[in-house]
Amino acid sequence: MTRPRITPHNEQDQGVREHGGVEVYDPLGVHETQDRSHQPLRARWDPTAPDDSPSRTPRPERAAKKQSALGRFVSTYGWRAYALPVLFVVTVLVVVDAVRDGSDVIAGSGGAPGFGQLSPRAASAGIIGAPPGDGHFPADLPSGALPEGGALTETAAGTWHVVPGTTAQIGTGAEFKFSYTVEIEDGVDTSGFGGDESVAKMVDSTLGNPKSWAHDPKFAYRRIDKGEPDFRVSLTSRESSRKACGFDIPIDSSCFNADLRRVVLSEVRWVRGALAYEGDIGSYRQYQINHEVGHAIGYHQHQPCETDGGLAPVMMQQTFGIRNNDIAALDPDGVVPMDGKRCRFNPWPFPRG
Repeated sequence: MTRPRITPHNEQDQGVREHGGVEVYDPLGVHETQDRSHQPLRARWDPTAPDDSPSRTPRPERAAKKQSALGRFVSTYGWRAYALPVLFVVTVLVVVDAVRDGSDVIAGSGGAPGFGQLSPRAASAGIIGAPPGDGHFPADLPSGALPEGGALTETAAGTWHVVPGTTAQIGTGAEFKFSYTVEIEDGVDTSGFGGDESVAKMVDSTLGNPKSWAHDPKFAYRRIDKGEPDFRVSLTSRESSRKACGFDIPIDSSCFNADLRRVVLSEVRWVRGALAYEGDIGSYRQYQINHEVGHAIGYHQHQPCETDGGLAPVMMQQTFGIRNNDIAALDPDGVVPMDGKRCRFNPWPFPRG
């Protein structure tokens, strides 16, 4: 027997809907059942932000045990809670690997180069850091050759003017505190390389670098522009450099003249650098400053290349070569042996400071 179908009085208003083969009475015709099983999952950028969607109905309250802080974190951030620890571990491994690689580089190059023994203050007299040998060199020696480059000053006035400017103390100065001025020889035209202020800025920034001498807590220095300094960092013409550094040499060089308390920076080298150094001109100027100031603060002896392939000591005469054989050829009776060692150019006393 067929069961009669009962039709509601408002079926014409579409109050009846069919869902999964079963007719459902919907008197208002607005609550259509939707199959959400194939809708895409959606996630929000900020899982902690309140959901202001108008279509979401409040979830009924239910009894649940109180979650721990970790549980709440996982519930709030979902997959992010698991990703963060993984990212942290990866970061740590990368840092450790980088440090280990740096250590390998240091070990492979023999560690930081030395700079010799500190001489007593009483020993600071005369010309310190004069060019090697007796001034008579073979004409075909490439060491110390001057590169092509900008204009240089052959002769100037033999007097110097102080570049205005001061700095705060740089370094701890547990044992030694020095003051210095920056000076330019009258008649030296600095406009081709930035002017007097540019020279002073290079001196200050080099000595203020953590890889320079103030890295050692024994030392401190500050720039002054009035009064008597402990030493004068002086950019000097070719002729005046040769006079201040001891004799008329065929190789342009800088030195420290302790009697004059003058760090003589050869303007020729400041402009041209040195072929034997193998570095850029900015790096050479940093070397020039650190090497001669090293003499002024007490490191009087020159140093050889210590480790084949390593960084050159800043107190090595890198203007004349970064290979021991080159310097030994200039001064066979000097401190540098003819042992074939070759270093890499280096402007800093503490290159890994």
